[in-house]
Amino acid sequence: MKRRQFMRLATASAGVFALPRIPTESLARREYKDGVKLSLIGFGGIVVVGMEQAEADRIVAEAFDRGVNYYDVAPSYYDGEAETKLGIALQPYRQRSFLACKTTERGAAGAQKELEQSLKRLKTDHFDLYQFHAVSSLDDVDKILAHGGAAEVFLKARQDGKARFLGASAHSAEAAIALMDRFPLDSVMFPVNFVLFQEGNFGPQILAHAKKKGVARLALKALAHTSWPEGSRREWKKCWYKPIDEPELAEKSVRFTLSEAVTAAIPPGEAKFFRMALDYGSRFRPLEAGERAELLARARGVNPIFRA
Repeated sequence: MKRRQFMRLATASAGVFALPRIPTESLARREYKDGVKLSLIGFGGIVVVGMEQAEADRIVAEAFDRGVNYYDVAPSYYDGEAETKLGIALQPYRQRSFLACKTTERGAAGAQKELEQSLKRLKTDHFDLYQFHAVSSLDDVDKILAHGGAAEVFLKARQDGKARFLGASAHSAEAAIALMDRFPLDSVMFPVNFVLFQEGNFGPQILAHAKKKGVARLALKALAHTSWPEGSRREWKKCWYKPIDEPELAEKSVRFTLSEAVTAAIPPGEAKFFRMALDYGSRFRPLEAGERAELLARARGVNPIFRA
């Protein structure tokens, strides 16, 4: 174990933020675009929400030590808390990391304001990837691409050096495909998950269209299982869906996602699930055909969180 890693373990607050032993395996990286390579597992900014800044600093340092170079955040994550804390924590590693941010604004004025605010909070002069966030309908696509729409800000941001790549996160297959056809996206981020593939018919069509268009693929919801039962207590406060927390199934779920033609996956915003995904990503091996068939069969009858 590196001395720097050992010291972080030794100085963590006992019982409050105790880091686990850091494995020696480091994450592999895959091609994103134009020679840029990203770690198989990315760091979702929601992880630092609810932490003291010192705790946020430690978990970002731990992530970087384990090979994570891809960090994703948005201003809508807890009213800017994720951006503010990640911006401070990522400072020592900013020049060696790939930082992605997003906006839910569909008009140019709102997108410009949010872009500048995010740059300030994250203490950077540019984003490696700037994305239209949560594109969920054709109406979203029309608003983004209309005269005076957010697309104008994105293209200018790239021209001015404030964004290197442009992308979108999408929760609608129809909208994702339409946006890829009408705007020069570098990447699309969307749920890639065995339950969604099997029961929601959601994901394969986006994956196929993105490959056809030469658009890079980034994965969400690898550890999503189903919706929380109505009236149930949510054990994981930062997950709006019920995540998979049983280790064997969780690892197979991450392996399913990473076995598809994606560059990287962003785990849920709970620190436990981020660390689980790190472990699985560090020892990743593609699912065999029999394992994949068994996993899809296990999804039958599970209510998916999205449908095509």
